[in-house]
Amino acid sequence: METLLLKGKPVSETICSNLQPRIKLLKEDNIIPKLAAILVGDDPASKVYVHSKARAFEKMGCSSQTFKLQSDSDEEDILELIDRLNSNDEVHGILIQLPLPSHLDSKKILHTVSPAKDVDGLHPENLGLLLEGNPRFIPCTPHGVLEILKFYNIPTSSRHAVIVGRSNIVGKPMFALLTQKFEMGNATVTICHTGTKDLTVHTKQADILIAAAGSPQMIKSNMIKEGVDIIDVGINRVDDDSEKGYRLMGDVYTESIFGIAHSVTPVPGGVGPMTITMLLNNTVLSAEKCLKTNLMV
Repeated sequence: METLLLKGKPVSETICSNLQPRIKLLKEDNIIPKLAAILVGDDPASKVYVHSKARAFEKMGCSSQTFKLQSDSDEEDILELIDRLNSNDEVHGILIQLPLPSHLDSKKILHTVSPAKDVDGLHPENLGLLLEGNPRFIPCTPHGVLEILKFYNIPTSSRHAVIVGRSNIVGKPMFALLTQKFEMGNATVTICHTGTKDLTVHTKQADILIAAAGSPQMIKSNMIKEGVDIIDVGINRVDDDSEKGYRLMGDVYTESIFGIAHSVTPVPGGVGPMTITMLLNNTVLSAEKCLKTNLMV
């Protein structure tokens, strides 16, 4: 069996192409979709990620502003900044770059973002709407996963999806999406985590396996069945002797599953580009909601 590589770039390009006329219409009403990103500290991966987001927004003719704060920043100062951004009509999306320094209450900070500007889709109100089946913003990475599956004509309905990882960013919203009653849902879903016994028993039952545990190469050939479709969400920095000093590695030992799996997303170049694209999509959607509200006033 030849294993198909599910590359994110062609999916991202298709979505961006569809976004362009929507952005043009907004600009005709003097609205430029704008993202405000808050980066606290000097985490190298976070800095690269925020820079990538800014480039993607600029390329599409949208606006992105990054607020870089010291790692020892006071929590109240961050909350005040969020409040100002919440009330700024020119800002349509607010992103809190995770992880935050340990002295900060991440949950409190995320919950301070207005649900109407929570383009990451992580506010409790937005997660609740997602569970209800009426999402305001779909969390970016899970949304990107669905778009990849849709683009490559990989069905989810009546199939068994196994998710490894229960984070609020990927695992839990992925579970909610795959169980929804719509085209890219209707799956029977198992979610595995650190409390799961005999992980391999579960992963071997997967028709679709979504690895989102943040553990380099934990999924190996002996843990999957033939013909499975694998989505590797993991992006792990592993130290090496290269000039950069590290390499990116997924949660799947990709080389070992070739010829067994039907398909797999590469790392890098799979889910990563889609996360940024769906953030752009959500920011444009927020700007459209803002325009609609203004027209109704």
